[in-house]
Amino acid sequence: MTNASPRANAPRLGRNVLVLAAVSFLTDASSEIIYPLLPIFLTTVLGTSAATVGAIEGAAETTSALLKLASGWWSDRASRRKPLVVAGYALASLARPLVAIAQSAAQVLAIRLTDRVGKGIRGSPRDALIAESVDPAIRGRAFGFHRAADHAGAVVGPLIAFALLRWEHLPLRTVFLVAALPGVLSVIVLVLGVRETPRDARAPAGSKKAGVPSLDRSLGRAFWIFLGSVLLFTLGNSTDAFLILRANQLGVSVALVPILWAALHVVKSAASVPGGALSDRLGRKPLILAGWVVYAAVYIGFGRATETWHAWALFLAYGTFFGLTEGTQAALIADLVGRSRRGTAYGWYYLAVGIGALPASVLFGLVWDRVSPRAAFDVGATLAFAAAVVLLAVRPQRATDA
Repeated sequence: MTNASPRANAPRLGRNVLVLAAVSFLTDASSEIIYPLLPIFLTTVLGTSAATVGAIEGAAETTSALLKLASGWWSDRASRRKPLVVAGYALASLARPLVAIAQSAAQVLAIRLTDRVGKGIRGSPRDALIAESVDPAIRGRAFGFHRAADHAGAVVGPLIAFALLRWEHLPLRTVFLVAALPGVLSVIVLVLGVRETPRDARAPAGSKKAGVPSLDRSLGRAFWIFLGSVLLFTLGNSTDAFLILRANQLGVSVALVPILWAALHVVKSAASVPGGALSDRLGRKPLILAGWVVYAAVYIGFGRATETWHAWALFLAYGTFFGLTEGTQAALIADLVGRSRRGTAYGWYYLAVGIGALPASVLFGLVWDRVSPRAAFDVGATLAFAAAVVLLAVRPQRATDA
């Protein structure tokens, strides 16, 4: 009898990670048919200002984050996470294409809020499900793989939009309607493919009281310091809609915006798996710090760019920031917090992102309108550097999966 090779015995990603990656691929293909074109639709078709674009996107992300806290907490109390994940994806897939019939910025806001409600319901339970479906030794790779699939969908979506705009000469509203197809397919794949992980239907200590999760010490000091650094970073991380507007200012045509957006997501997708896997080997903090420094450098560059090719180069560099940080941050949370509180931890994480999203986007839009785009980008870069300093205080100690 021969011994199995180490490669054969290595942990694998498994069914849930693969299926959830496919669902994210399809969902992002649907979303990104619309999202890169939305700021241009708002400013040119509906006549809104940059500050209004920032307010809509900031409000949408804040709504999503608030619900991620509630859904994550609830999924820790319940015996099943899948129903929340399915409900969230289904609601977003139904609401998203309605942008095609919007006649005002207020209607776009209502649609974006509904879309983000769906995202808020599904986000924390999904991430907890991924963390519980793989060996802790490959958490970074698992989250990186999921993000890679998500970004691959964000490559396909803009390419579909580009083809419909350039070759079929369809109006923006008709292009937005096409987004319904991959959205519906994503829900079907989710319902048929994802399985619950074995777990007890027990609530964490003290959670039987009515109301929202308490801000207690059960998540650990390192988690709260990390959360503080994320909040500070998010205050300088405005909606990417401003990057699209800046690229348009630098000469990127409306028809080429989907291609630029697709190129960004090619880099995101290509960098996500190596970034997550590297965090399994080198540690989470160094990868996050490197990513935040890249982010700051890109924002400084956007503020000073003068040529069209600068926009293309900076968008590609921006993609590496996501590859270094997205999967790594999700894996770090699973490292810091035990299984019985993991959904709640992801909820707090997304809440911090949401709390910062609205003021970040509104502030950015106001500085853009009243001072200059350069000043707005410099504010974002400064806050990213400040967040990196706070992150240095985090001392990760891997939690058990009890």
